[in-house]
Amino acid sequence: MTRNLDIAGRTAAVLCAAAVLTGLTTAPSERPGRFVYVANLHSDTVSVVDTRSGTVVDSVPVGDGPDSAALGPDGSRLYVTDSAADTVSVVDTRTRTVVETVGVGHEPSRVTVSPDNKNVYVANVGAGTVSVISTRTLTVTHTIAVGDAPLGLAVTPDGRTLYVATAGTDSVSVIDTDSGTVTDTLSVGGGPTALALTPDGCHLYVSNLTSDDVSVVDTRARTETDRIPVGDQPAGIGVLPDGSRVHVADLGSDDVSVISTRSRTVTDTVAVGDGPNGLAVAPDGRTVHVSNFDSDTLSVIDTRTSRTTATVPVGDGPTGVTTQQAPR
Repeated sequence: MTRNLDIAGRTAAVLCAAAVLTGLTTAPSERPGRFVYVANLHSDTVSVVDTRSGTVVDSVPVGDGPDSAALGPDGSRLYVTDSAADTVSVVDTRTRTVVETVGVGHEPSRVTVSPDNKNVYVANVGAGTVSVISTRTLTVTHTIAVGDAPLGLAVTPDGRTLYVATAGTDSVSVIDTDSGTVTDTLSVGGGPTALALTPDGCHLYVSNLTSDDVSVVDTRARTETDRIPVGDQPAGIGVLPDGSRVHVADLGSDDVSVISTRSRTVTDTVAVGDGPNGLAVAPDGRTVHVSNFDSDTLSVIDTRTSRTTATVPVGDGPTGVTTQQAPR
């Protein structure tokens, strides 16, 4: 949720602890999904939530306006976009401290890491570009021009293709990661905001903030094959590890739409907090975590029952949510 882009009447681009905790030095577990990390836009921190206890166990100060966060495949580093500082904070998850700050483009919004852990991709919503950061040198190696207001990012399982949702042009840019060039532009719904690939990489789901629907893109044919109506102002999106369902945070209706990938219809709606926007699926697919921007909380959804089972107070203005994924 960067600060200067207004989509559908919201001031700031949408995504994607009740008090600051100090003196907590619990060592992170290497088990994927043990911790959920929440970027808090207004408190300039990242909340670390222990999924076993359902509590915030640490709060990590980062740069100004943290909007989104992504873990590397091994879980050792967390990358956080500082939207108001035009930087990315690199956090060591063992020590829970910022070990490097990397300058990127104007208003970095979303971030993701390549499956081989070699590159970090950052969507700069204010610059219309994607910055490519080398995880070895922690420097920007390439800057790729895309469409207006790039937000959501998704990398294919083989790491060869990067998809970028460009909210200002109602499209998705397709980037060849080897050459660093845009090879195609795909038309989708209004204000595409977040992206999620199925585990096999064959379908891309796109949340369209201003048309209140989700586009389904066949990645082989590179065409939109379906559009599914959901709640008001869909933002964060995630696919379960088995590919059976898609969860979408509906910012304007304070709920999460559950989509069956087989029928391509909404099969359930789950009430969460106020202003849900960021969303992360647990590695085992049993839970989905949703950041509620307007109520400063994190909702935990049981995917077997499609019900909210816990609400965790986090920082001020939570946006991006991430957790380490299980190895493919």
